[in-house]
Amino acid sequence: MRRNYEFYVYIMASESGTLYVGFTNCIEGRVYEHKNDLIDGFTKKY
Repeated sequence: MRRNYEFYVYIMASESGTLYVGFTNCIEGRVYEHKNDLIDGFTKKY
């Protein structure tokens, strides 16, 4: 049986111009996480 997957590939830029590329299955939630520094790691640092 074949499964269908839906996901988004996105590119975001910080105020300093650093680019971040990611993918997710919930684009609205992921943008919220980025903009509110909810996830530790690369995007929180930049």
